[in-house]
Amino acid sequence: MNTKLSVTRRQFLKASLAGAAGALAFPTIVPSSVFGQNAPSNRIQIGQIGCGRIAHTMDLPGVLKHDLARVVAVCDLDSKRLAMAKDQVEKNYAKGSGARYTCKAYGDYRELLKDPGIDAVAISTPDHWHAEPVVAAALANKDIYVQKPLTMTLEEGRIVSDIVRKNKRAFQIGSQQRSTKQFRLACELVRNGRIGKLQTIKIGLPVDPAGEEEPEMPVPPNLNYEMWLGCTPKVPYTEKRVHPQNSWTDRPGYLRIESYCLGMITGWGSHHVDIAHWGMGTELSGPIEAEGKAEFPKKGLWNVHGPYHIEMKYANGVTMMIDDKYVNGIRFEGSEGWIFVSRGGEKATASDPASAFGKALDASSPSILNSEFKGSDLRLHRSDDHHLDWLTSIKTRKPAVTTPEEAHRSTSACIIGWISMKLGRKLRWDPANEKFIDDPQANALCSRLERAPYGVHHVMKKA
Repeated sequence: MNTKLSVTRRQFLKASLAGAAGALAFPTIVPSSVFGQNAPSNRIQIGQIGCGRIAHTMDLPGVLKHDLARVVAVCDLDSKRLAMAKDQVEKNYAKGSGARYTCKAYGDYRELLKDPGIDAVAISTPDHWHAEPVVAAALANKDIYVQKPLTMTLEEGRIVSDIVRKNKRAFQIGSQQRSTKQFRLACELVRNGRIGKLQTIKIGLPVDPAGEEEPEMPVPPNLNYEMWLGCTPKVPYTEKRVHPQNSWTDRPGYLRIESYCLGMITGWGSHHVDIAHWGMGTELSGPIEAEGKAEFPKKGLWNVHGPYHIEMKYANGVTMMIDDKYVNGIRFEGSEGWIFVSRGGEKATASDPASAFGKALDASSPSILNSEFKGSDLRLHRSDDHHLDWLTSIKTRKPAVTTPEEAHRSTSACIIGWISMKLGRKLRWDPANEKFIDDPQANALCSRLERAPYGVHHVMKKA
């Protein structure tokens, strides 16, 4: 909410009568409804940055349904998507109130962040456009919801976590599995010893197919392609590099290009590795070893990894194995049984790749799932609505279910796995100092060059 407007009725009237200017600016009689819990002055003012598939199907609906917030602005580099998002917001509020509602529209997120009336932003941009607006929003003192994965590089992740925490921003990442009952329950059972000593975690993820070479195409007049490329190298436009021009919901091609996304290892991996960390209590750490192998396309526009297998060891003795041939989900294996948890066939969006899901929640024995919790047992943060959990965090200033550091650590484990796949050998990782041990080649992949004037370093230097 706009904290400058969060005042009592008495304070408001006193301020409005303080002088002639105040008397002219404000009415002396104010309806009491203005000061209710969900009054306009108390509602959180949200700006939506990125208006594509995920915003349309998840993040805008996730915020629009809650009356304690209002989406007051939308932003996108594609004017067609911008207009559709503006229409989506305005129709939603008009339907609820019967009155006309006007939503601001921006073509540049930097202009949106200058708006003093905006309290918080939801960022639903391509992966390579996560880190920069998060840092810029934190520096502008806006609270932040950002889609996963948090960043494209380990260096970006450390910067993002530090800046968000330093500026004391309410934060949530789109790891909505933490706000789904079966994932929380599975992690509580594991952490309370219901399967004995945890030994192995097996994670099944989807895989993306490679693509053919694509011809260069004229840049659509509605797309700011130069800015869409952001900090990545300048390359010719082709539609399958970016997003479909005639669909708001089809899966975009950038998800299969390493300049903009590292592939399923971060796309789905950031969901499942996050739950694995939650279940074994390593949310603020990471692996100490990683060894991976994968098939990478040798030609074509779409060049993210194909079939893969990764093994990571943690200091607690647990081995995490990630493989596209495992059933999609997370299987915790202990000395006295196992627990498997997944979405049970649910897709984030209709255009997600098909994948073999198992049951939403399963175990080696029914008694494991039916066991009762004791007063001394660890209970994890309960969040039944991921966007509401973020809005509540903004109001209370208490942490949401996923903190910036936890988001960084789950993403960083995925990136470590990706680096091990790229190099095809065993790596040793120091989670405290966030460096590979005695491996300059691996450490060189912890960051990447940023094309000016974009990227987190440019934002920080400018600030």
